[in-house]
Amino acid sequence: MNDIFLSIALALIQGLTEFLPVSSSAHLLFPSLLFGANDLGLSFDIATHGGTLFAVLVYFRLDIKKMFLSINPFFNNHDVQSRQLFTYLIVATFPIIIFGLIGSDYIANRSFGVTNIAWANLIFATVLFLAYRYSSQSKTILQLSIFTVLFIGLFQVFALIPGASRSGTAMTAALLIGLNLKEASKFAFLLSIPTILGALIFLLIDSFNSFEVINLSSLFIGFSISAIFAFFTIKFFLAFIDKIGMYPFVLYRLVLGLGLLLIV
Repeated sequence: MNDIFLSIALALIQGLTEFLPVSSSAHLLFPSLLFGANDLGLSFDIATHGGTLFAVLVYFRLDIKKMFLSINPFFNNHDVQSRQLFTYLIVATFPIIIFGLIGSDYIANRSFGVTNIAWANLIFATVLFLAYRYSSQSKTILQLSIFTVLFIGLFQVFALIPGASRSGTAMTAALLIGLNLKEASKFAFLLSIPTILGALIFLLIDSFNSFEVINLSSLFIGFSISAIFAFFTIKFFLAFIDKIGMYPFVLYRLVLGLGLLLIV
């Protein structure tokens, strides 16, 4: 598989799966498993992460603007709800930053193979099923407390395990505490902004010690395709989540996990 085709495939996978509760890390295995494709390097990872971050920033630009205006001391703003949402996002982000800093070396040095990713999919798909099946889904984001928001942040730490799915863990935790499905999805997507930004910073730091050859065509493809597909994934997921529910994603992840176990 040549680098241009591989760039398109990986960027497409990243854009489609980053915000769905289906584990992007599992899907990014497919090119190497099916075609023996090579890793495109750290710079390509930075480009695709940048693309997905750009997509979520563009989609939620109005919410982001309201939040920053609400905390601006020089702007006479009484938007308490936006300020509260901003506070919740900061609180929910702390756990993964702390655990990421403490456990980054352990995670990087531990060998997470296809089997580990397959089992992570099976386990977290089951937890998502139970959360969705038995959740009261009676609350909105602004009805949460600091402690319940912190619970979402702590549960999202499981996303550091390849195959767990960052959006999946955040949505699962939100459902467990009774958040309705659409609000759980929106909060998970907004929570991705500081999380992806943090991951991007770590990647950039690592890139300073990297001496790889940079392919500008691959970087452009990675950024643009991941951004476009991530944007429309967010848009359609939020538009149709009330109709499709979580069962298709649970079933898909179970099949995916079993399929990966059969491959290895």
